[in-house]
Amino acid sequence: MIRRPPYLSLFLLSGCALAYEILLMRLFSIIQWHHFAYMIIGLALLGYGISGAIVSIYQQRLLRHFEAGYIGAVILFALTSLLCFSVAQHIPFNAEVILWDELQLGYLGAIFLLLAIPFFFAASAICLAFIQFGQQISRLYAMDLLGAGLGSLASIAILYRLFPASALVAMSIMALLAALVATLELGKVSIRYTGVALSITVAVVALIATSLELNPSPYKGLPQLLQISGTKVIKGKSSPLGFVQVVESKTIPLRHAPGLSLNATREPLPQLAVFTDADSMTVLTKQPVHRDQLAYLDQMTSALPFHLQDIHTVLVVGAGGGSDILQAKYHQVDQIEGVELNPQIIELVNHDFGEFTGHLYQQPGVTIHQAEVRDFLTRTEKSYDLIQLALVDTFNASSSGLYALNESYLYTIEALQAYLSRLTAGGSLAITRWVKLPPRDSLKVFASLVEAMEISGISNPEQRLMMIRSWQTSTVVAKNGAFTDEEIEAVKTFCKQRSFDLVYHPGIEKDQVNRFNVLSSPVFYKATQSILTEKQSYFQRYKFNLRPATDDQPYFHQFFKWSTLNEILSLRDKGGMPLIEWGYITLMATLVITVSFSVLLIVIPVWLLRRREKPAKTSVKVWHVFVYFLAIGIAFLFIEIAMMQKFTLFLHHPVFSIAVTLTGFLVLSGLGSACLGRLLQTRSRRQVLLMA
Repeated sequence: MIRRPPYLSLFLLSGCALAYEILLMRLFSIIQWHHFAYMIIGLALLGYGISGAIVSIYQQRLLRHFEAGYIGAVILFALTSLLCFSVAQHIPFNAEVILWDELQLGYLGAIFLLLAIPFFFAASAICLAFIQFGQQISRLYAMDLLGAGLGSLASIAILYRLFPASALVAMSIMALLAALVATLELGKVSIRYTGVALSITVAVVALIATSLELNPSPYKGLPQLLQISGTKVIKGKSSPLGFVQVVESKTIPLRHAPGLSLNATREPLPQLAVFTDADSMTVLTKQPVHRDQLAYLDQMTSALPFHLQDIHTVLVVGAGGGSDILQAKYHQVDQIEGVELNPQIIELVNHDFGEFTGHLYQQPGVTIHQAEVRDFLTRTEKSYDLIQLALVDTFNASSSGLYALNESYLYTIEALQAYLSRLTAGGSLAITRWVKLPPRDSLKVFASLVEAMEISGISNPEQRLMMIRSWQTSTVVAKNGAFTDEEIEAVKTFCKQRSFDLVYHPGIEKDQVNRFNVLSSPVFYKATQSILTEKQSYFQRYKFNLRPATDDQPYFHQFFKWSTLNEILSLRDKGGMPLIEWGYITLMATLVITVSFSVLLIVIPVWLLRRREKPAKTSVKVWHVFVYFLAIGIAFLFIEIAMMQKFTLFLHHPVFSIAVTLTGFLVLSGLGSACLGRLLQTRSRRQVLLMA
């Protein structure tokens, strides 16, 4: 005899299911890329949808064995959450060849189905409980949503204590606890049937946990570096902000200096590589014995601002391992401040490798703020002679369009206005980006600065901008004031000594550009001239999207235009494929897979069931119910996704935004469900629906 509904086990199960969803987002950010977060949301909903269809078809049979079905589904969720992820890691999916290797779409579909299986079992248990205890549906639904909301927050807390793979194991163990609680809630008779199943599952989970390791894509920076003889990971730290790993290379010393002049004679100091989520490399640099050992940092495009004016105060955005801090120290800046979002990076510099770096962030004249830069600027009244935005992504990921779907509030119009407003009279904002061909990033930075100045009421942006490039990087400098003739001569001398190319300065002539790193056409020069003179028409005809990002559309890395897709595909065998942004391609492939599986595994089975069984006569038409819930579901998801995107600006990281938004929506929805029973006692169903 079933004594009461399984409120507590349902609460725990829902929490585990949402925690699993967020953990998958973090795990796939490590082993693949950020844009796989969209796939996780889709496959979770697919798993729930398939479960609803299956339970509807086999409802009577499942209800006759409710206890075994409910507890069995919870146990299978705990088991498959580990097993399916472990198997999915070994599927050789590569997003970058999906357009010419037909197998890749199949691999993606296999990953999709595998990871949907745990959600299928979790949803099956929840559906069975809802049907079995229909009279208490409002309370059960409330416990389901409250558990899910709190589970999303719990996943963030777990990531502060455990590595991502260990967090997944902990979530699986918690799901087994939910199965044990369900056994106690549903009556002693079920213990005899579940004891053996739980024991076997615990043994299998323990076996998987001992061998569970993360296998990042071989196209990410960390796996590529580890292919070099003598390299190894010597330190790892984890938090919701990222999985940070430090790599040492003893056989072949690491020398990271992006865009270093080919004329440089001083080699970089010994370094340790620091990767976040197996990519986005920064470096820890060995403490110099003499200042001259840092001379190589003056042979980079980012050193330009120090040659244009006397700089006494610097703010480095994205301080990372400290290379830009060392560059400012080499140029003998009095006050150096850095902003770094990830506290793990600061701990590495100050503590874990403090002896190696000379405790760089604790040295006199250096101050590091653990914050997001825009939040920091709202809390300080300081102005700076130089605000410098460092390279915060890797060349390979950036050039292949893998950041196309990443929100970035560092380069929006509103962000640039904030930086410019914090410059001293004559101060400069310097932004360094990777050089891509055809040009994209650097031109978009240039265009964004022009628009930010115009919106701020500055009538002469052409007098306030400079841009140079090396073989690998470009630096755009925006001044709070017009550049002087002396500063223009200084940039010419700086570039000539280092074999860097001028792109733009006030009064530049065509014969001054494209001299050292020669291109077939001076495309950078032509683009900057067009941006200054015919911006909107140039945006319209350029092959890539150069329109500035805003806080409402914070996708700075989005350069792809659908109008150019056919042209790029025609160049497929001529090296044109790298021009496609793979984030978009993967997202579209995921959409196709989701729709296909939804039709195959949800719509068709339900349609066949309705044809086989004559539906009962009712005053409510099926399509009315379908449209009603479809409209509510789409509206709910649209508002939820919009809130996730906007809250990234305030919470500074997508994982925080997702967790907080889900918690808020689900907990409040759960409270609404809890109140539903009382409302139905005093009002009609029609009134309650209209109120909702």
